[in-house]
Amino acid sequence: MNQNEIDEKSTVYGSHRLSIAPMLDWTDRHCRFFHRLMTRRAMLYTEMVTAPAVIHGPRERLLGFSPAEHPVALQLGGSDPAELAQAVRVAAPHGHDEINLNVGCPSDRVQSGCFGAVLMERPALLADCVAAMIAESPVPVTVKCRIGVDEQEPAEILPAFLETVAAAGVRHFVIHARKAWLQGLSPRENREIPPLDYPLVIAMKRRFPELTICLNGGVATLSQAEELLAQGLDGVMIGRAAYNEPELLLGADRLWGCEPPRDLDRVLADMRPYIAEHLAAGGRLHQITRHMLGLFSGRPGARHWRRILSEGASRPGAGLDLFDEALEAVRPRAA
Repeated sequence: MNQNEIDEKSTVYGSHRLSIAPMLDWTDRHCRFFHRLMTRRAMLYTEMVTAPAVIHGPRERLLGFSPAEHPVALQLGGSDPAELAQAVRVAAPHGHDEINLNVGCPSDRVQSGCFGAVLMERPALLADCVAAMIAESPVPVTVKCRIGVDEQEPAEILPAFLETVAAAGVRHFVIHARKAWLQGLSPRENREIPPLDYPLVIAMKRRFPELTICLNGGVATLSQAEELLAQGLDGVMIGRAAYNEPELLLGADRLWGCEPPRDLDRVLADMRPYIAEHLAAGGRLHQITRHMLGLFSGRPGARHWRRILSEGASRPGAGLDLFDEALEAVRPRAA
């Protein structure tokens, strides 16, 4: 398959055929740059940023990103339509490819602000929120949600939920195929304990073929993603598996055609000038390498790689020499 055919497939399938989930404290700009070196096609998501933070906080730090990260989506959190609309206006000049509203996070902090998964119980308010965002956004506004919360029966409430929000103008949903329990489970437990219901998400795509439906939750391999895509879904979102074992992204672009896997040595070589520029600007090595600790997972030498970077990268003055030391510790064993 030549490059024109690959590009044509990418256009047909869209960037959401595979996406990397927004993960608080993890998917910052350094993580996204690293992930982009391994996949040209996947949609990358920012950490969730609340609407008040966008409006009143340090905008470049919260919204800035490298042009190399495209396509990249900004995830917002909030439940006030006017405030979300203002946040979209503020964010628009930064040039994200999509604005996503978080309707899935069950943390206490999010609940206290009456947004995240709480909005699953308030679809009319959510519809007002996304309508206000769409009116101000030059790019698509999407929603990431759960299949339900607490005592809701997902098979009963999810179709009506999608209809209500779609009527407000949203055409793209990322559905985490678990319920969220707003009381009694921690955010981590909410990612693991409620059972996955992939058939329900697949059924929503069949019921609403005009909508873009992507599935999130429990997907750990590209083969698993391919199996789900074969059942008619528009896309699959991978979260912690991509962060903890980032090498799986080296083969991600095969989901768009027959592109060969990226080469890890090339990725590591391309990280060097990025790291050097960050250090020259006063940054710390740890701010980048903490996202790379999962490399070489399962290979001889991986423990040495993690130890050298974990113990040394946060020290004042740590630089590329430490990065090279960590590579030397693992490369002979990874051959």
